Amino acid sequence: MRRVAIIGAGPSGLFAAGQLASQTEVEVAIDIFDRLPTPFGLLRYGVAPDHDSVKAVAKTLAQAFDHPNVRFFGLVQVGKQVTPAELLRCYDAVIYAYGAELDRTLGIPGETELDGSRSAREFVSWYSGHPDAHYQDLSKVRSAVVVGVGNVAVDVSRILLKDPAELSVTDMPESVLNELRATQIEHVWLVGRRGPEAAAFTNVELRELLGLEGVDTELIGADLTTIDTEGLDRRAKANVESIAKAIAEPTPGATRHLHLLFNHRPVEVVGQDTVSAVVFESNLDGSRIEVPADLVLRSIGYYGVPLPGVPFSDGRILNLEGRVLDDDLSARPGEYVTGWIKRGPSGLIGANKKDSAETVANLIADLAVAPVRELADPDALLEANGVRASSLADWRRIDEAEIARGDLLGRERTKIEAWHELLDLVFAEQQAGVS
Repeated sequence: MRRVAIIGAGPSGLFAAGQLASQTEVEVAIDIFDRLPTPFGLLRYGVAPDHDSVKAVAKTLAQAFDHPNVRFFGLVQVGKQVTPAELLRCYDAVIYAYGAELDRTLGIPGETELDGSRSAREFVSWYSGHPDAHYQDLSKVRSAVVVGVGNVAVDVSRILLKDPAELSVTDMPESVLNELRATQIEHVWLVGRRGPEAAAFTNVELRELLGLEGVDTELIGADLTTIDTEGLDRRAKANVESIAKAIAEPTPGATRHLHLLFNHRPVEVVGQDTVSAVVFESNLDGSRIEVPADLVLRSIGYYGVPLPGVPFSDGRILNLEGRVLDDDLSARPGEYVTGWIKRGPSGLIGANKKDSAETVANLIADLAVAPVRELADPDALLEANGVRASSLADWRRIDEAEIARGDLLGRERTKIEAWHELLDLVFAEQQAGVS
């Protein structure tokens, strides 16, 4: 039986695991590694908590763990605790599927120096209960600026403006819900460099934002009557029409306000120690406006992190159709890649299925003709490196604890967001097993 390691238990890694486990050409044992004790990656910590239909994909992805030849190793940091080179001595093939964890920056004054200016990814991690997330104090936030017009930007804008009572049925940690319940946000500015016809958000996401109760919508920096909608694709045309409808229908008694600012780029985040405003410049006439802000969230894209010894270029692992390439563009035997770290941070969750299928097909084709070699023991490697990994049983215990916590609050589940609580669930049981 051949052995394959997958680095990353997010959607791309789990799609690959499921495809590897279900194929019949080559018998394989699959070990999935992740630095967290919880699988599902961006699906768990990046999809908005009120998007249950998307999160239902987790049930499909979890089927990979039902295969007897699939194991899960959580709390393993590949690149720090074990290296790719060490794993390649233990496996016939390694698939890198760890996504894109870093944020692109605006590169403007005040962006990184002032409190209250952070990435939308960090904000999403906070409200999604990621154990690495930093607490977000919203008590003094009255006006928030979100730079970017993709689905993530729309998500964070919606979470800020939505009635917290509607979010109380989700799996959000109670600490996050308490912060949202106490907030007094009145204004959210969603800002794009180009016109509304060029925005990257999907129409479903946009309509969900525009349809929030008690929120009115204002359009600035663009004239919809000048846009030739006949020349647009279906998504862009629908977006323009949805915005036109929203601004044409006033919201009586609105207490919160969505300001859509297009054709403007940020040039400075203003403040002393803490954010107080953002200066924007028009891309049409060069004029400037200053928008009051207590919170600034940039949502302009992500890029990946290199692993030691693995070829890397422009935020991605160098590859051809999922086969990792060396700097001279020759294929590196036994190394493969899938997901955002393969193609860049684009595409919805479902795009990873086709992407992984391409990688897995090439891996299986290569394994079918690759000579059998003697492999080192991965369990012995982890032990020798002092790595105390969590298991699938540990994750299931966390899962059960979250469901039980949710049941107490009348929800399907409530996330456990604190590292110490997650580790207590893992290691208390492991310690009990030892004794």
